[in-house]
Amino acid sequence: MISDVLAEAKDKMHQSLEAAKEDFATVRTGRANPLLFQKILVDYYGTPTPLGQLASMQNPEARMLVVTPYDKAALKEIEKAIVAAPNLGANVGNDGEIVRVTLPEMTEERRREFVKLVREKGEQSKVALRNVRRKAKDDLDALKSEVGEDDLGRAEKELDAITKTHVDAIDEALKRKEAELLEV
Repeated sequence: MISDVLAEAKDKMHQSLEAAKEDFATVRTGRANPLLFQKILVDYYGTPTPLGQLASMQNPEARMLVVTPYDKAALKEIEKAIVAAPNLGANVGNDGEIVRVTLPEMTEERRREFVKLVREKGEQSKVALRNVRRKAKDDLDALKSEVGEDDLGRAEKELDAITKTHVDAIDEALKRKEAELLEV
């Protein structure tokens, strides 16, 4: 029973860690990265649809991205969604077939803003980990009558170790992303 609680907590923490890494990837650095555009929602026939499901994306140059819609009728909506996307400040143009997105150079001030944004996302991820830990601790406490105190104490120490490992992984990913953002 204890192992089930710990396994579930570990799995949920791993999912939170992966979500945090994905979240960090959506924050813009100096280069055009298709991951920046994956979560942009496009109004596709009245349904908000992620851009990654509507088009393929390539980056032929460091600061340029070419978006090729699978359905040419969605071209205008894709262009509108990219222009409206927060934190991009991109120059967008289309030639009737594809959308060309050019990202401007990032200023030092803009880089600092993105570092703050990434830190906020990192803190939100750590809160999610702590919530998983709290639920697992409550589940362990509920088993108090069925298992011994020693087993419970060992399980709590293992839970703390699992939590620390995942928090450290988020800190490491955060540190890498900050370095990437501040790199000129």
